[in-house]
Amino acid sequence: MKKAAPLDQNDHKIHWKNTAIVSSFHALAILALFHFSWRNLIVFLILNWVTAGLGIGIGFHRLLTHRGFTAPKWVEYGLTVLGCLAIQDGAVKWVVTHRIHHAHTETERDPHSPRHDGGVWAHVGWVLRGRAQEHDAAIQARFAPDLLKDRFHVLLSRYYVLPTFFLGLILFAAGGWTMVLWGIFLRTVVGWHETWLVNSATHMWGTRRFETKDDSTNNALIALFSFGEGWHNNHHANPSSARHGLSWYELDLNWWTIKLLEKVGLAKRIRVYKA
Repeated sequence: MKKAAPLDQNDHKIHWKNTAIVSSFHALAILALFHFSWRNLIVFLILNWVTAGLGIGIGFHRLLTHRGFTAPKWVEYGLTVLGCLAIQDGAVKWVVTHRIHHAHTETERDPHSPRHDGGVWAHVGWVLRGRAQEHDAAIQARFAPDLLKDRFHVLLSRYYVLPTFFLGLILFAAGGWTMVLWGIFLRTVVGWHETWLVNSATHMWGTRRFETKDDSTNNALIALFSFGEGWHNNHHANPSSARHGLSWYELDLNWWTIKLLEKVGLAKRIRVYKA
């Protein structure tokens, strides 16, 4: 059996592909701000929720990574397509990275640990340098055997940029290049930082309901902008729980959406923390 590569982050060489993508998207996101329209703003807001909320928060995170609930395959696949629109890599690599994070939180093997590598590294440095999410076959097999058994997930992860390409064509036909700037580039950059803030800031600032062994915190401001993902201490204490906001005042839009899916029969076997 092939020995898995060590899960360290000692190789901090510049990841040129990611650096080029992140830099160019940020530049085009800034350009978008010079082409404001109410229609573009509405498209941005809707797509941000669809991709960052439904796609990443519910699809990639609470469903695929932690299996906090079950859904019909067509719903699972649909949420995965929406997650691909966030351009945070395919579901397989995303899930592998996040499962490694939970398995080795705040250690030298954590892909994005503020404690060991600082806040900038935990926010974006890990994307721009070193391994990023380029896990070898052995590590993928170790951390995501369930997804690798599914031909749809494997194929879509390989060609995860295609949904964005087709979305870009639709936006261009509907509103020209300015709508593409807002609906693809600005929206993607904002979605990146929503996810990255959970990786970085919620391990540095906030409150703690649970005395976990890591530095995870609950941060209401980040939870507001990330549709509930900012209740990170709650999440680290109960990773498989599909509900992150455990009190009435902890706004968790992703949880409300899962409950709505349950009401219409599209989410079952929902796992929740019970005190």
